[in-house]
Amino acid sequence: MSEARQRLDKWLFFARLQKSRTLAAKLVSAGKVRINREKVDNPARSIKPGDVLTITLERQVLVVRCEQPGTRRGPAVEARSLYTDLSLAKPGGDLPASSTGVTSPEHEREDGDLTDPEA
Repeated sequence: MSEARQRLDKWLFFARLQKSRTLAAKLVSAGKVRINREKVDNPARSIKPGDVLTITLERQVLVVRCEQPGTRRGPAVEARSLYTDLSLAKPGGDLPASSTGVTSPEHEREDGDLTDPEA
């Protein structure tokens, strides 16, 4: 019996890691996805359960393990069952202040004026 396989772009779409299959294909073609540490640029590349995907997005890097192929783009709960998140940084976790995106008051205004504009 052969293992269930699925196209990478289709799986990314079904798992709700990309908003459309076209965007998923563009992400893979741009070299932003690795399967088991191997960089891929072919959206038609097959993945199987147990494969570990490293996905570089604009503001984060996701590491997920494929648990099963998808059959449709269903609700988020169903999509979440397609993979296990192995990423190190969890939302709301303890991150250094420099990586949280919080700026200090001196960076809030472009002109560098720290005086109260209403005073």
